[in-house]
Amino acid sequence: MPASPLLRPWTAADAPALHAAFAADPLLEHQLGCRLDDVGQAAAYLEANLAGSLQRRSFAVDVDGAAVGNIGLTAIDPRHQSAWVSYWLAPSVRGRSLAARGVAAAADWALGEGGLFRLELGHRTNNPASCRVAWKAGFQPEGIERAKLRYGQARFDVETHARLASDPVPDIYPLPLQSPGPSTS
Repeated sequence: MPASPLLRPWTAADAPALHAAFAADPLLEHQLGCRLDDVGQAAAYLEANLAGSLQRRSFAVDVDGAAVGNIGLTAIDPRHQSAWVSYWLAPSVRGRSLAARGVAAAADWALGEGGLFRLELGHRTNNPASCRVAWKAGFQPEGIERAKLRYGQARFDVETHARLASDPVPDIYPLPLQSPGPSTS
């Protein structure tokens, strides 16, 4: 019987899965900001970017014991109790609400035990799937940032969303979350 999907901290053993996700969707280079052409590069990326810190938390979306995506909390600001949320999934598991359920779980943790009040995220306006993730996870739209992102020579408008600790809890079943450790504050 397959295990239920969950959100957990990344480990060094996830480097092959991270490389496989990158190989399956080269557009993840835009999300990650670099190329992961082999397992060694994936291992270095994990160590440098997905280890927890006071300014960053990253959670692996785990399906049947394999990391197939990431939910990240970055630019954590304890003074203003805010953070930026990002997410991606390997192509093989898209369309199953795992991103929305993972974002909801990370947001529930961050806005509760994590001590934050405001979470923000943004997506290209030409990415309706990412917009659905934001809505399902309880993030309300706040506006359009014109030409914010640049991939190659193309520039993209970004729709921003936010979820506050005082907002209603979204009607979605969050992924179970393995404890990420101490709070962000």
